[in-house]
Amino acid sequence: MKMDYYISQLLYRYQCVTVPGFGAFLTEIQSAQLHENSHSFYPPKKLVSFNAHVKNNDGLLANHIAQSEKMSYEVAVAVIESQVATWKNKLHDFGAIALKNVGEIAVNAEQNLVFTPYDQVNYLTSSFGLTSYVSPSVKREAVPQEVEIVSEKAPIQFIPEKRSSAPFIKYAAIFILGAGLLGTGGYFGNEYYQNKIQQETLAVQTKVQKQVEQKIQEATFFISNPLPSVTLTVSEGKMPYHVVAGAFRSENNAIRAYNALIRLGYPARRVEQNKNGLYPVVYGSYSSYTEAQKQMDSIQKKHNKEAWLLIQEL
Repeated sequence: MKMDYYISQLLYRYQCVTVPGFGAFLTEIQSAQLHENSHSFYPPKKLVSFNAHVKNNDGLLANHIAQSEKMSYEVAVAVIESQVATWKNKLHDFGAIALKNVGEIAVNAEQNLVFTPYDQVNYLTSSFGLTSYVSPSVKREAVPQEVEIVSEKAPIQFIPEKRSSAPFIKYAAIFILGAGLLGTGGYFGNEYYQNKIQQETLAVQTKVQKQVEQKIQEATFFISNPLPSVTLTVSEGKMPYHVVAGAFRSENNAIRAYNALIRLGYPARRVEQNKNGLYPVVYGSYSSYTEAQKQMDSIQKKHNKEAWLLIQEL
């Protein structure tokens, strides 16, 4: 049996494929890429990584093998255990194993597992048929700029501004009229002159004020039909990452485990019975993989080293 073949099949459909007792293969979607130096375009893809801390059996791989090979679930679990033992022996003897279409796992100097994924297969189904593309570089020709030389002897024509002489003439006439009246009429002539000046000044001020008010009215506008108010509704985010304390055959055992976690202060949850007849109990649920991984590491150090990560929308 080729275990890597079944792992490769499941990576197309699931974000996490766990090999019980060995580790889990995780996928993350990467958007399309452009390498400017090589003028290469790459389609969106799934990046595959490996986490050696997730070892508990979630039933996904065993159930898939049982259906594909027409065997019972228990036999499939035994087959997986045998394959995992073979992998560990190869890692001990040769320092590395190769999983077809998935990647290579090797042991480094610190005796940790290092995973190197293969790039030949894109597990993102929405990118099926898309391949990388290399575009030839675009050569742009520099267009010389033509500068027009203006002759220094070009004549410059000045157009005098036309100004109305009517106000000056009007006030000059008023001044002459007032002066004549002042000279011939004495006090009464001077009073008449002053009244005339005030009347003319008031008329000019009134005309200017009307022009200013008209400009203000033309520059003022009103919105008769304002836009309706917009109400934004933010939907609550999903939390598909769960740190699992255990999966129990007995519902009473699951209830006791749940109550114990609540007393310890964990935001525990009970999950409905799965298709394998088990009742999972989780320490808590989280919206991001990073936060869930951090919480799982803390729980494994402080409370339960067998805690594992479940990625599923419950």
